[in-house]
Amino acid sequence: MSTQSSAGLAPKSPRPASSAYTRTSEKYAIIGAGPSGLGTARCFKEYGIPFDMFEAHNDVGGLWNIENPSSTVYETAHLISSKRMTEFEHFPMKDEVPDFPRHHDLCAYFKDYATAFGLYEHTHFNTRIRKVEPLEDKWQIILENGDAHIYKGVVIANGCLSHPNVPTFDGHFNGEIMHSCDYKHPEIFEGKRVLIVGAGNSGCDIAVDAVHRASKVSMSVRRGYHFVPKYVFGKPADTMGGAFKMPPKIKQKVDKFLLKFFIPDPQKLGFPEPDHKLYESHPVVNNLVLHHLGHGDMDIKRDIDRLDGDGVCFKDGTREEYDMVLLATGYKLNYPFIDQEHLNWVGDAPKLYLNIFPPQYDNLFVIGMVEATGLGWQGRYKQSELVAQFLINKEAETTQASKFSAEKRNVIPDTTGGLNYMKLARMSYYVHKETYLDMIAKHMKRFEKGAASFAPTGTPAS
Repeated sequence: MSTQSSAGLAPKSPRPASSAYTRTSEKYAIIGAGPSGLGTARCFKEYGIPFDMFEAHNDVGGLWNIENPSSTVYETAHLISSKRMTEFEHFPMKDEVPDFPRHHDLCAYFKDYATAFGLYEHTHFNTRIRKVEPLEDKWQIILENGDAHIYKGVVIANGCLSHPNVPTFDGHFNGEIMHSCDYKHPEIFEGKRVLIVGAGNSGCDIAVDAVHRASKVSMSVRRGYHFVPKYVFGKPADTMGGAFKMPPKIKQKVDKFLLKFFIPDPQKLGFPEPDHKLYESHPVVNNLVLHHLGHGDMDIKRDIDRLDGDGVCFKDGTREEYDMVLLATGYKLNYPFIDQEHLNWVGDAPKLYLNIFPPQYDNLFVIGMVEATGLGWQGRYKQSELVAQFLINKEAETTQASKFSAEKRNVIPDTTGGLNYMKLARMSYYVHKETYLDMIAKHMKRFEKGAASFAPTGTPAS
């Protein structure tokens, strides 16, 4: 079933959080009503799996709802991937939506999505979860108000970009220091000397905002980056080159060669040489920051050595004066409502089978804890489909479900596609798209052979 998004479908007032909790021990709790939670809810409804969804804000959209106090998007934020490579296949964005939609376009899209598939009536809004803990063969959900409810299982889908990674520095700074999670409007840069720490996608976006307002803009970086354009030959770059699949390492070499024709050399504009190959870390999708560097509107500084009153000292021995330091230093995974042991947490992230399944539980899942170039929301939807097929088969006690349970307890598959991803916290849940989706498809085919194989009909779950 494919439905066209059309603005204006969403109700003005979502269902209140006071709606009754009924037969919860027969349902699954979905935590978060952003892209991953909404996709999971729609999937479960298609498969006839009963659920309740929980959202701390008063409406859907997650981080793309800028009115949400937990949202980390800023007024000028757009998708860095194109709409056709990001959208749910069963719910395409409208043709009039731009190739790289702004946050308000995406928020409207998710409201339309929730309306089209009847998800509002399954959602408890303004409902923050304090604790999720196992209780015999089920899970207890304790709300912030102290109420407790028992659920058959839990799907964690509250996203990966809400808990800021805030580095510490020696010394003291007289000016303002803020993290990009608190940045909303470029007016804060008016007339100021600004240092942006980090040159990932958000850092570069914010730097482009700053050059139009600030009196001085610098970016402090520890390493070099690979840049890719948004458009190639007049079309979104991520929609090109899909006619045939190349092995990941061959694609690395071919794309690196081709990029020379579309992107100026970042090293000539001040960036260090990257210490990794293309696609071994998430590339920066931003032409404009290179444009402004080439026009002298900003400059690149090395890693910070220490803060120094009205200025910053860098590790190359230089010192510059600034009024503001903005930390575009990314985010850490954070699921504060559940003990890390239940998620098999190792190092910077949970160690889960296919980034979804904890080894020790058959009724606890994480959707959306995955990053890959080009994966989009459809890739997260594939995760929820695999969970749904597993639950259907598990309920019928099929051989396929038993084998899958045993495999996820003992095996962590290699989803890198042979690429040597950087050993960074933000890359700890990164996968190679084709390799990852092929693994999901393999398991889906196995489940479809089971006695309980189930083709979704769109019948609403109770």
